[in-house]
Amino acid sequence: MPASINRLPTEARQAEIVAAALRLAQNSSPASITTTDLARALGLSQGALFKHFPTKEAIWLAAMAWVAEHLLGALNDAAQQAATPLEALRGVFDAHVDFVVTHPGVPRMIFHELQQPADSPLKQQVRSLLQAYRQLLLRLLKAAVQRGDVAADLDESAAATLFVGIVQGLVMQSMLSGQISTMQADAPRIFHLYLRGIRSTS
Repeated sequence: MPASINRLPTEARQAEIVAAALRLAQNSSPASITTTDLARALGLSQGALFKHFPTKEAIWLAAMAWVAEHLLGALNDAAQQAATPLEALRGVFDAHVDFVVTHPGVPRMIFHELQQPADSPLKQQVRSLLQAYRQLLLRLLKAAVQRGDVAADLDESAAATLFVGIVQGLVMQSMLSGQISTMQADAPRIFHLYLRGIRSTS
């Protein structure tokens, strides 16, 4: 490997390590991915790896921070580009599906962490991400109620929970089938059913 590649600035190298961790998570449980695996994937020594992250946990924390920044950024961008709250909800749904298809290691990392019984800094990051996601959905659902686009008595909290649950279920089924790209084909029909459930009947 050229020496210039080995001497990447710290920030660039950290981003490269995070990207490698998420790539490896596409096909392996995060718990089974070792620092040796990461170093090998990048053509580095473990010593070089630890110059940028003190522990394996620090790598996953950085990976989760990257996910939170980029996923929430994609969701907010999709919402802002829509003309109405319901179009924004559809945009958020599609943006989340597209993000998972592009980064299939992300749900495996999140699901793995949520299965752990003990609280941890990584689980706290996941919780913060889900809370921010939920706040976005509640804002859009409230706006849809105010416009009369959905039922006036809509349980916004339950509707937000259902939205996230639908996406998670779609992700889980696609992971089980081994064909995560099928999410994009299934998403429109599934979102249509969700919309029918919350839309105003007047």
